[in-house]
Amino acid sequence: MDEELRSLTERLRQESHGAAGYQRLVATDDPDELAEVLVAAGQPLWARELAAFRLGVAGDRRAFEALVLLLNHRDPPRCASAAHALARLGDPRTARAAAALATNELRVAYALHPVRLLVELRAPESVPALITTLQRRLRPHDPYRRVALACVEGLGELGDARARTVLTEALAHPALAESAAHALTRLPPGR
Repeated sequence: MDEELRSLTERLRQESHGAAGYQRLVATDDPDELAEVLVAAGQPLWARELAAFRLGVAGDRRAFEALVLLLNHRDPPRCASAAHALARLGDPRTARAAAALATNELRVAYALHPVRLLVELRAPESVPALITTLQRRLRPHDPYRRVALACVEGLGELGDARARTVLTEALAHPALAESAAHALTRLPPGR
């Protein structure tokens, strides 16, 4: 069992209080049974999360919508497990959805995992979304430094010269300066 699945199943076992439905969802190898949980009325959140995660890591695109909703959840562990599954899902809509979540100012408090997912995906949407999100975080007294730092680190990892301007601006922010300087060294030489 991979570490992410082990962590998820332990968390959801506690949340479900070990319900019989939990054991069934952990044990089943039937993707249709898992997919049914995503559309059936009255399913608890833990059941939907477990089913979506298992389908997602198996590459079953029926999990896409549920995983995107979980990626934008207020509970960081749910966001992390959704990002993990989405990165393995292989759905071409994933990067666009992650970019929309990362750049949504109304949900910026939950943008950390979409930002990290964009870096992992290395999709065409990744650099523009990270630049946009970071530019907005460079305002005075912005409370979302973790999101800003994830953008800085991600832009360095992606190594795209389009990030040079915003990373240079980030140097003026003490909480970001060291990471921004490191990220700038990872960009290709340019003006």
